[in-house]
Amino acid sequence: MAAVVLSVVPATYAGAQDLSKWEDSGYFYDGLAYVKDANGKFGYVNEQGTLVIPCKFKDAYDFEEGVARVIDDNDKYGLIDTKGNLIVPCKWQSISSFAEGLALVSNESWLYGFIDKTGKVVIPCKWQAASSFSEGLSSVNDDNYKNGFIDKTGKVVIPCTWDNAEPFYGGQSVVRDANGKYGIIDKTGKVLYPCKWNGIIRFENGLCAVQDASEKWGYMDESGNLALPCQWEDVWSFGADGEAYVKVGEDKWVWIDRTGKVVREE
Repeated sequence: MAAVVLSVVPATYAGAQDLSKWEDSGYFYDGLAYVKDANGKFGYVNEQGTLVIPCKFKDAYDFEEGVARVIDDNDKYGLIDTKGNLIVPCKWQSISSFAEGLALVSNESWLYGFIDKTGKVVIPCKWQAASSFSEGLSSVNDDNYKNGFIDKTGKVVIPCTWDNAEPFYGGQSVVRDANGKYGIIDKTGKVLYPCKWNGIIRFENGLCAVQDASEKWGYMDESGNLALPCQWEDVWSFGADGEAYVKVGEDKWVWIDRTGKVVREE
């Protein structure tokens, strides 16, 4: 299995311990790491390498803030605590990592909602798709597969009118309209930057990468003006050092400064 580690809690790689007898092993979080036995079952060992949660799960994930996602033989997801107690029964089609205290779950109809760490359903499973909470809001798809946003009570705070809406970051969300064009909205749903671009990469360090109709990339400033014309095949966002990585040919990438000048090459 491939477990994505999202927590910022320091971890120790289990492979650094004497766990060579296991078929697979993960990272130590909360003093525990998942391991896979010769029968293909997952359990957890402590930092001394002692098996403390038996290998009985079909799959398992790293611990995050005292809980870990596990999968039973029926391919259903649940949650265990560090003692191995099943605090959320294995009844969900999927469970995401926790974000802002809530985890995204899907039911047997593959409709999405949210639970807390006790397993309580906080937001009913009624959405065709949803994202984990970011800055207090989750992007959801309604029955017409249009995107909007809900708050942690499940209330729709931005109507489902967009073809796509990315999670909020820095108070802004990149959205796509019915014409396939991209823009940016704020947390009230107000359009900050009109949907006129073929692509947008969110603002980083005062500049936002945009793609025009010719499929070339440039950079827009916070006033909505093109700070650097669309001339590159592909781009990365500007870093805190004031440089960005851009593609200038079929296989050539260079570093530019905020004026567009090439400052170094690979």
